[in-house]
Amino acid sequence: MQRPPFPPFTEETAAQKVRMAEDAWNGRDPAKVALAYTPDSQWRNRTEFLNGRAEIEAFLTRKWNRELDYRLIKELWTFGENRIAVRFAYEYHDDSGNWFRAYGNENWEFDENGLMRRRIASINDLPMAESDRKFRWPSGRRPDNHPGLSDLGL
Repeated sequence: MQRPPFPPFTEETAAQKVRMAEDAWNGRDPAKVALAYTPDSQWRNRTEFLNGRAEIEAFLTRKWNRELDYRLIKELWTFGENRIAVRFAYEYHDDSGNWFRAYGNENWEFDENGLMRRRIASINDLPMAESDRKFRWPSGRRPDNHPGLSDLGL
């Protein structure tokens, strides 16, 4: 299985890879998202350590059952050869209607087929009022004309 663009990355292909990941995560389909990772992909997500697509898919299923009305924006931070670093923010609410904005950084490493073999994520959640939301597009892909993180001052 291949997932272009492939390393080594240029600024353009790294930014493309970041947007593709954002779009997939905003689609909230755990099985589809898991296919972007190698079968033996290793993750650290907050305090969880995951290995392989099955664990990734199960994690994402739990995540999106708990984090409702999820909206994510990713931004390229830096890149080199087969690695990309991103910063991101996402908004969601829990089943009690409490809203949060999560901020974080991810370090990604890809294999030669463009599949992610390692993802290391550090994330912090900030409670917020619903009126403080900034990510208000319809469910799914962020519209091209919606501001990014830097444009929003995040």
